[in-house]
Amino acid sequence: MPRPVRLILYTLAVALAAALAVYLTLPVRRVNIHSELVMLGDLDNDHAWTGKDWTALSSFLANPFSRPRLEALKADVNRNGLIDDEDILFLKALYESGDPYLSRSRNHTREHPFPYPREFFKYIPKSEYVQRPLYVLDHPIRSGSPLGFLRGLKPGGQSFYQDQLLAEIYDEAIRFSIAYDLRKGALTDVDRNFAARKALRCDALWKLGDLPGLLLQLIELVEDAETLTTKGQTRLIARTLYVRDHLRGLMDSPLYRGFKEGKEPSSAVLRAMEKLLEEDLGIAMDLESARPPRDFLKLANYVDRAKWQYYKSTSRRADFERLSLFAQYDRRYLRAVARTTPSHGDRPLENHNLPMVLLFREALRLKAGDKLAAIGLLDETIRVPFAWIKSIPRSQLPSSIALENFLLPGNKEDGPDKSRHWNVFGGISLYKSPEESIRLALAREVKDFRDEGGTPAAMTEFIRDTMANLNGIYHVVSIDPRLLYGRSADD
Repeated sequence: MPRPVRLILYTLAVALAAALAVYLTLPVRRVNIHSELVMLGDLDNDHAWTGKDWTALSSFLANPFSRPRLEALKADVNRNGLIDDEDILFLKALYESGDPYLSRSRNHTREHPFPYPREFFKYIPKSEYVQRPLYVLDHPIRSGSPLGFLRGLKPGGQSFYQDQLLAEIYDEAIRFSIAYDLRKGALTDVDRNFAARKALRCDALWKLGDLPGLLLQLIELVEDAETLTTKGQTRLIARTLYVRDHLRGLMDSPLYRGFKEGKEPSSAVLRAMEKLLEEDLGIAMDLESARPPRDFLKLANYVDRAKWQYYKSTSRRADFERLSLFAQYDRRYLRAVARTTPSHGDRPLENHNLPMVLLFREALRLKAGDKLAAIGLLDETIRVPFAWIKSIPRSQLPSSIALENFLLPGNKEDGPDKSRHWNVFGGISLYKSPEESIRLALAREVKDFRDEGGTPAAMTEFIRDTMANLNGIYHVVSIDPRLLYGRSADD
């Protein structure tokens, strides 16, 4: 065989072996989970909420037991295992508008909360038995039934969704109270004041009747009590969330409005950011002249790649499966990740942090408190391209959903991007240092801002990405795995 032919065959064999190795080691190949993502209320299976579904619902209610279990499950939109009056109330509102955001804005009240749009979607693993919801609506057949007692039987309640919120609020409040009582003797003044401010916020939300908001605030407070400590914090870490909040204020400032209107130069906004970084964190940095880093996705440029890859490789198929099941089933995570806003409605980046904290905490549990291994697991899981959502046309999805990966928090325009910012720069803060991670992140964001033409939209993303980076750095560094295992941070 001529040498050129042998060389070509050898090259092809090596390329094929490399491609096969990459294919077999991709995270998606290590996740043996098969699930379907269904639209609750979509009874005619056209991936839309329309008047046709109301017709299908009427047929279903006439004889629900003649219809498939999955159809009954789709009618149970308040997820209480019952077909009840509240389901009909929610479905009627949904079918009238066809838009879950519009339905919620029209029907959400203090007396009767309405679900978040994302709560109208549900994962059903192929291995899960679909339990038929119980039918508790009034039915005309009662009057002619040979069972006399049936005419006086009145099962079920009237507002399960609100009752469920209240039950979960009670559960979280008790959980926080226990955690606080266990730690109160060892709290720093900063810890104590932080908890007091959040507790006041919870009281205010209760008085406003904002039950979904109160539940999320309580979950966040529980996570603080069960995972965080300010003991041993450096000044930079202690002030990280301050600069994040000040960046939110910058986007609402007259200076920023002037920049968007073309009355102020981008340099003025960058100088304002520099001032916040120096005052809050003690980081002096000239953003306008910052040299662009090398590609931040090539982590060898920032950390010891071999070490990073080692910890990523410690993630087994079972780890991916358990973290994925957590993201599909955990009640607290699903409540947190359901809070999304319409496209470009999450400018202050409020929807990402709590779900990422919960994911990181679960990854820490799976990795026995090893932060480097937990970051590696999250980094790999975020890359898993789950395809379940692709069966639903994008035009029919609420405009907040991160299409690339439904498991993660995120608005449609962000996808999993902000989640990756949270995790990557949180991880780099462990391999290098929090300050170096912040500097690398800022240099990267400056480069993106320049590449995208220095527009107001690019500046907004610069600031929002920076807030995601700061959130990740703070929580990855500050969460104390010893607290997760019932040990004091002083042990």
